[in-house]
Amino acid sequence: MSHTFHIPVLGLGYSIDTPLKVSRYGISSVLSIVDDELIERMREYHSLENEKAFMPIPKATPDGRAKRITAYLNLLDNLVDEQFNYLRSQPFERGSDICRYFELMPEGSQLKTGYDLMMDYPEGENKKLFQQILRRMMTRGAIDVNIMSKVDKMNFAADGGYMGDEHTDAQAALRGFANSSLPSSVVLSAGMNPKLYSYLETFDAFFPDENGKLQKKIILKVSDFRSALIQAKFLAKKGLWVSEFRVESGLNCGGHAFATEGYLLGPILEEFKQKRDDMIAELFQLYEPALLQKGIMCVMIPKQKLSVQGGIGTAAENDFLIKHYQVDATGWGSPFLLVPETTNVDEETLLQLSGALESDYYLSASSPLGILFNNFRPASGETQRIARIEAGRPGSPCVKKYLCTNTEFTVQPICTASREYQHLKIDQLQTLQLGADEYRQQYDAVTEKICLCEGLCASAYIKYNIGKPRENKAVAVCPGPNLAYFNRTYSLDEMVKHIYGKLDLLDHVKRPHMFVKELNLYIDYLQTDLQKHLKELTDKKTKQFGKFKDQLQNGIAYYKQLFSGLPDQTSALMQALYTDLGIAELKLNSTLI
Repeated sequence: MSHTFHIPVLGLGYSIDTPLKVSRYGISSVLSIVDDELIERMREYHSLENEKAFMPIPKATPDGRAKRITAYLNLLDNLVDEQFNYLRSQPFERGSDICRYFELMPEGSQLKTGYDLMMDYPEGENKKLFQQILRRMMTRGAIDVNIMSKVDKMNFAADGGYMGDEHTDAQAALRGFANSSLPSSVVLSAGMNPKLYSYLETFDAFFPDENGKLQKKIILKVSDFRSALIQAKFLAKKGLWVSEFRVESGLNCGGHAFATEGYLLGPILEEFKQKRDDMIAELFQLYEPALLQKGIMCVMIPKQKLSVQGGIGTAAENDFLIKHYQVDATGWGSPFLLVPETTNVDEETLLQLSGALESDYYLSASSPLGILFNNFRPASGETQRIARIEAGRPGSPCVKKYLCTNTEFTVQPICTASREYQHLKIDQLQTLQLGADEYRQQYDAVTEKICLCEGLCASAYIKYNIGKPRENKAVAVCPGPNLAYFNRTYSLDEMVKHIYGKLDLLDHVKRPHMFVKELNLYIDYLQTDLQKHLKELTDKKTKQFGKFKDQLQNGIAYYKQLFSGLPDQTSALMQALYTDLGIAELKLNSTLI
């Protein structure tokens, strides 16, 4: 592995073609394969840009969704291969892409050390031999794909008949990846979907070949150890190995936020650290006999990586996570929204993000999935939502229908952000004879939902000028709160140097430690949730709140012990950590349950 960080999925359109921008430099990234309409349009754009033949795959084509995804992933695979082979063939001259490849790598890594030695080597046959060895050791960054397992809409034929489980959105997307030429991983997020997980078993690519190699790998994005073990055991019993657990902060992240029951990132990583070897052994005891039943011999325990993402902002935090918790890699997502050469952010949104304040980033209930969603107040999608409410026309036209899950008023599911649903729901509210405050509260909850299907693609369409006439151009963007501390646009080189500590982009910026930031987000979350239930606080809910608070207090105790064991305790940074932790503790203790 060339790098110790990856770029996680960033909405639908923001990282849809990030591999074309970073994979040749050995940097791994993840793209979403939810939206096959976006994927088909990007395939057309990049095919024409690279003078490749483009044959459209209409939506109505039999198995069209899966075929569109396969075609696009194959295109990415081919284009990145061409880029990488060209880069690898270049002479080692200052300013060349091949030199950039090595210069982006962390100091002390085997390849970077070898490169530095080679560049200082005198000209001659030995130097050429040295260069050939380096070329052979180069690897491109992985082109991984993300499937939100719960975004698994059922699909119906023109006559209204159900098309079958294999044609649900998530299963079709998985089939599209499985049938592609990519030797990479599927990142499964948003919890377990038994039908989807069982469907993995139907593809040979997820099982080891005669040499024990996996053509396609499984990565689970998880928020705690227990969830990771449950999901991995389910898969292991089917002969499917989880090649990586990608631990993400419950609240200090971008996109959808999956809050734990008060478990904080530090203690979660500590549990992984303490139990990791035992978990691998336990999983292998299930995995090996499951493979034997399929006639596959497994000679040795496969590798299982651990990575972490969500709110990492400095090289010091990055290094600490890798060294102290022995993680294999870190994920840096939201900061790359301010790196125009790697992600698709339109100029207006880029300007807004560059000058945003902490208060512009907030945890919302705006996702139609009913899952908490990190939102950005100045985004044009939010402006449009409010304007539609003021005009007496709340909700969005539902064009893409990827998030249709509600059957409260209809036989076939519709989206809670749609104009149809919000009209029906508001009509219902008006018949309930609610008090003014209660009505306003429920009305706001209904109309807070926004269209993510179009909003999370709009920025990419604007940037590449591939929008269709009359297509909605309002942008939804879902950065994590950590982005508030980055205040301009950056080059890829600047951001990578920042990650590895060669450059400090946050010098003189007042920013809490990522662990303290997450703690405060959880305290705010607890207080907000408590306020919502004050009028009808049941014994069960009181116990839940009490357990949540206890877990946060356990987390604070853990951090106090952790920080006290670190070197250089008298430094200003350590004092600031203790001060911030103390303030957070006072805030939590003042929360009465």
